[in-house]
Amino acid sequence: MAKTVADFMLERLSAWNVRRIYGYPGDGINGLVSALGRAGDRFEFVQARHEEAAAFMACGHAKYTGEPGVCLATSGPGAIHLLNGLYDAKLDRQPVVAIVGQQVRAALGGDYQQEVDLHSLFKDVAAEYVHTCMTPEQARHLVDRALRIAVSLRTVTCIIVPNDVQELDAADPPRAHGTVHSGIGYSAPVVVPAEADLRRAAEVLNAGEKVAILAGAGALHATDEVIEVAEVLGAGIAKALLGKAAVPDDLPFVTGQMGLLGSEPSDWMMRHCDTLLMVGSRFPYSEFLPKEGQARGVQVDIDPKMLSIRYPMEVNLVGDSAATLRALRPLLKPRRDRSWRTAIEDRVANWWDVVERGSRLDADPINPQLVFWELSKRLPENVIISADSGSAANWFARALRLRRGMLASLSGTLATMCPGVPYATAAKFAFPDRVSVALVGDGAMQMLGINGLVTIAKYWRTWSDPRLVVAVLNNRDLNQVTWELRALGGSPKVEETQELPAFPFARYAEMLGLKGIRVEDPEAVGPAWDAALAADRPCVIDAVTDPDVPTLPPHITLRQATNYAKALASGDPDAAAIVWQTFKHAIL
Repeated sequence: MAKTVADFMLERLSAWNVRRIYGYPGDGINGLVSALGRAGDRFEFVQARHEEAAAFMACGHAKYTGEPGVCLATSGPGAIHLLNGLYDAKLDRQPVVAIVGQQVRAALGGDYQQEVDLHSLFKDVAAEYVHTCMTPEQARHLVDRALRIAVSLRTVTCIIVPNDVQELDAADPPRAHGTVHSGIGYSAPVVVPAEADLRRAAEVLNAGEKVAILAGAGALHATDEVIEVAEVLGAGIAKALLGKAAVPDDLPFVTGQMGLLGSEPSDWMMRHCDTLLMVGSRFPYSEFLPKEGQARGVQVDIDPKMLSIRYPMEVNLVGDSAATLRALRPLLKPRRDRSWRTAIEDRVANWWDVVERGSRLDADPINPQLVFWELSKRLPENVIISADSGSAANWFARALRLRRGMLASLSGTLATMCPGVPYATAAKFAFPDRVSVALVGDGAMQMLGINGLVTIAKYWRTWSDPRLVVAVLNNRDLNQVTWELRALGGSPKVEETQELPAFPFARYAEMLGLKGIRVEDPEAVGPAWDAALAADRPCVIDAVTDPDVPTLPPHITLRQATNYAKALASGDPDAAAIVWQTFKHAIL
């Protein structure tokens, strides 16, 4: 049998060391699906329940492995469904390649069934590279360039393959004018700033008496280097949300998360520092950084477009975080006065005490922070944690103490709902011997997560360690939006938009052959985690939590306080419970 274009494209993906494809079949990609069948064990095809989940899994794969994620969808509606997951990858700078089908070439422009202008559809999310394979001779360079561009620019690319082209005989481009002859492979450069720029940066950092470091996702591979620079400068280290795993939380000078979801020590450090070193972070909220003129700034980022746009930096260094800090370290002078560091460590110790005491406060029935705090002390070595957007992200940011070797992520820049379960599932395919944990709100769980449990049920027996735990904060409220209505909009809770229907998450898991644990008593939270982490199969913890426990920011502005009071005075249905819970947390 002659090799088809679809066969060739898969061979080319294999040559690029792609081993796993996330997707869902459809007649627009029948040629590619047939080729997957002929490819045998060269690929693991992960059948998601929805194309959006497939794109999320490709993004999670990229985040946790550093390799490009690949997702596959049919023409028309299948391609459309990929978009949210692809935007998640684009905005968090993850390399993902989307391969989508299209109607046969002869039908294009004829208002045909499922004919969608895919170039227009993908022209933003895959702005760096989106092209249609119109002839067999194109297939080679389309695959090569889509992968090379995705990896080198850390972005999303897209290949559109009409149905009839997939079935054509494969053909190499002829050695003729107007053809392209591409090759395989990419070696990332190690970018280090010029010596003169490093010296300027060292001068600023050496002059500072109160140095604060902000580490982001770009510092995930620079753990040792960030810690060493902090030790020399006597600095504290705050983390952007995507950089939660960049440095371990058990170090006494790591202040935790920044921003609205952040910690009090991080907020205090930024408000009192005289020097800021930002490493691999695109942290967007300027109001949580030092005031302009308060601190001198040095920034390290591999992308020059992201320099000096959150805070006016004095020295901007384009470079790899680890390599740049290694080159900078010999130029730094050890800080003899450790009073700044001591003040930071005192606040960090107090903060973790406050978090623990806050998690123990009574609630109706379970304090959501307790679910995270009890997990924190039980986190297995090398665990991979995925959080969803919403109030789960708040507690993920504040109440989990990560140790070295752990991985953790969520949708950072897009902050979309629903990646929690797909990310955790992709983590199990990439690292079947590691424990994976998803921390999800009931809104996201109802939207896409329960479908993801079907995928988990389909595949878990293939994993060498079957443990994947999905913890659901079951409060029957779109809780983060409810609190944003109160604190940002001054509006009371709107019950008809915010309240969710009841759903038996644990029983549903059991129906799928998984383990389900429903928790309605705070005393049962710790034992539930013990049972889930010891289970012989994936487990869903259905934790009935109190929606009125406040997700207070580290520093409450007058406007936020005014809006909060206005919302409660305007007839919020939960006003009495909110006032009591807020009072208990405020006096910790």
